[in-house]
Amino acid sequence: MPSTHNQGSSSPMTSIGRSIWSRREPFQSEEANQELSELELEVQSFQKLVTDLFHDLSAAGADELLSIAWIRKLLDVFVSCQDEFRVLLLKNKVQVSKPPLDHWADEYLDRSLKALDICNAARDGIDKIRAWHKHLEIVLCALESRQRAFCEGQFRRARKALVDLALEMLGERDSGSVFSHRNWSFGRNNNTRKDARRRQHSSGNPTGHSRSHSWSISHSWSAAKQLQSIASNLVAPRGNEVIATNGLAGSVFTMSCVLTFVLLSLVAAIPCQDRGISTHFSIPPQYSWGIPLSSLHERIIEESKKRERQNSHGLLREIYHVERCARHMTDLMDLVQFPLKEEQKVEVEQELQELASICESFKNGLDPLERQIREVFRRIMNCRTEGLELLSRANNPE
Repeated sequence: MPSTHNQGSSSPMTSIGRSIWSRREPFQSEEANQELSELELEVQSFQKLVTDLFHDLSAAGADELLSIAWIRKLLDVFVSCQDEFRVLLLKNKVQVSKPPLDHWADEYLDRSLKALDICNAARDGIDKIRAWHKHLEIVLCALESRQRAFCEGQFRRARKALVDLALEMLGERDSGSVFSHRNWSFGRNNNTRKDARRRQHSSGNPTGHSRSHSWSISHSWSAAKQLQSIASNLVAPRGNEVIATNGLAGSVFTMSCVLTFVLLSLVAAIPCQDRGISTHFSIPPQYSWGIPLSSLHERIIEESKKRERQNSHGLLREIYHVERCARHMTDLMDLVQFPLKEEQKVEVEQELQELASICESFKNGLDPLERQIREVFRRIMNCRTEGLELLSRANNPE
């Protein structure tokens, strides 16, 4: 898809370039002019990369947006942007360590530190999805009919797995999440919910609060508050700051927006402690990447407002399929009588096909997704370490 930053005066770097050139002193050397021109090209190249990559992401259809595949693609985009951003700053160490750019760099490093917590929370969320996946596989295994007819024993085993799944999800809702107010159930007649409550009391956990298996984040940590902290004071540099830094301040702002959007998408999609995505972006029109990024942000917000998604554990497309399929399977089990009628058997087999597709997506997608989040964590941490060392050397020259 063609990028918009080449269209007339809409390019942020075109206007920056004109401003910089118009303020050059006539006695500047030819070498200095050449050096500044190279920096302008590097800044433009970075802006173009971000614009092109987010245009590609924004082309996703409704069925692809917020799927495991799309989240993995988003993380690839972040890695590509950060690699280019890192090279850009390392090639201009002197400017990074001096005002006013050192202030922008320091704020980005602060956001990077807070981003590490969200990466940990997302990895914990993937572990929760894995637990759900195990229950779904039990249902699939229990109702695998092959050449034999369905029997009551198969349905009892499948129903127990669905009750365990409901208990797992209810526990996640009740353990301090913002969704704990909702009286949530898979089935029409609350049989599954009653079974889940009985199982909670028999297991010595009458409150329904799940025990935290995470050593990554504390019980009081909030993904929503962390996002708000990261997005606070996220404002574009003023024109004089852009000119004084030869466009580098605009590049730091760009990378800060990319980081914030990626973190918001992770919190929106994956089960996290105290989820919330009320973060707002204010991107000046001269930044061409702002159009596709803002469009994606608006689509995610709209998705979260849909009635069937408002109280979901996460906006990940596959989680929606899990909740819908489990609800349908429970409804079906409440209604069937043995021997099964032919239409009931067909309906069960159709639900099993969807369930098998969900399990396949989890089997093939969760491990690679977790590895990518670990890699993003590592790259953010390494970039932060390099940045701190650079600023430290500037403040403490030998």
